[in-house]
Amino acid sequence: MTRAHVYKRDHINTDEIIPARYLNTDNEQELARHCMEDLDAGFVKKLSKGDVIVAGDDFGCGSSREHAVWAIRGAGVQTVIARTFARIFYRNAIDCGFYLIESKDAVERIADGDEVQIDYDKGVIEDKTNSQRIEFKPLPDFALEIIKDGGLLNHIKKIV
Repeated sequence: MTRAHVYKRDHINTDEIIPARYLNTDNEQELARHCMEDLDAGFVKKLSKGDVIVAGDDFGCGSSREHAVWAIRGAGVQTVIARTFARIFYRNAIDCGFYLIESKDAVERIADGDEVQIDYDKGVIEDKTNSQRIEFKPLPDFALEIIKDGGLLNHIKKIV
């Protein structure tokens, strides 16, 4: 069962996703222990593998750091659904092999704790709790190839 962890606010920054005091490692499991802790101290304890984060505009703003993506992915988050993403975070996610979903209305339509199911190919989020269907535009093929290959470095190794 995939649960939504909803943060009804804009501008969740990379320091809130993974505080700078933990940037002395690139180990995803270590980073995951501190994922979102300055925004929601209990986040990691209530998270189950495969859950999703839902937020407002400009998710991932602030410092450019892959660590933010690594912390989220390491914690077992399936994807982040936000109204918009900071562009550097968005590209870092793709380069790290992590799928993000932009949706103008998901943050208003999905409640914290709702059960959701995502069809990435069709571009549909089904909120099973409220029997709602939310459409989104799937990522373009070039981004999907990078994600499928496990990130940009693996993708480059594959095509060279």
